[in-house]
Amino acid sequence: MTIAISQTDRLGANPFVVEGPIVAGSGIPGPNFALGTVAGGDRESEWVYCQLVLAAQTTLQPGQWFQWSRDYVASLLTTAAAVVGQRCGVFSGAAQPPTLTGGPAGAITLQPGIYYIWLQRNGQAPAQVASATAALVVAETTITAGQASAPASATVGTKAIANVNFAAANQTFAATTVNGSNLLTNLSGLNAGSGPFIGAAVAGTGIPGGTTIAAVSYSPNGVVQSITLSANATANGTGITITATSVLEATLMRPFLSKVN
Repeated sequence: MTIAISQTDRLGANPFVVEGPIVAGSGIPGPNFALGTVAGGDRESEWVYCQLVLAAQTTLQPGQWFQWSRDYVASLLTTAAAVVGQRCGVFSGAAQPPTLTGGPAGAITLQPGIYYIWLQRNGQAPAQVASATAALVVAETTITAGQASAPASATVGTKAIANVNFAAANQTFAATTVNGSNLLTNLSGLNAGSGPFIGAAVAGTGIPGGTTIAAVSYSPNGVVQSITLSANATANGTGITITATSVLEATLMRPFLSKVN
């Protein structure tokens, strides 16, 4: 599977752009669409236009989970704040890389204020998952804002997320590491649309513990050329097996919070 890209005919509807902050009297129009407007793309993808009100500086990462009210006011999803019956989906990324295949791109740090964002509710998407088992049949909320979990069985006290499944509990690919460099090159065994994604945790020989993916670079025809890590490699290696977790490829089917586990 591959991640969906926007192919909407709705002029100006770009689900990879965050609008705002909107300040009254500034001359910056907002919202630019009616709340609840839907933009579509390939692979059955749908994005919903929502308002996001931030009280503090917040970094949005590809794959973060949000819920939204019937008035299309969105908030980061947590177990404590989750409202049974509300719809939910993921943030696809703040921009789209200049490739033919497209896909999620970078994170974005926002100051307090009022914003308008597109949240994906259908199709293939990156999804932040705190932990996942091989079963991949259960999706639920966690205490961490924006993260879901995919345990073997439901966890008491969480909220169930209906209508979502995951392609795999992790992704493996091969790469070359250089001691003292944070770049992975000579990549093989991966697909630009299926990840790995920014924010994913990575492990492998010569990769320090706690390292994540900070950036992904693409060629003009959509091939992943290199991956930038959050830490430098500690050894030289060729054909090193890298395992990426925590941001997984998900299939969304208009998810909603179905019950308390």
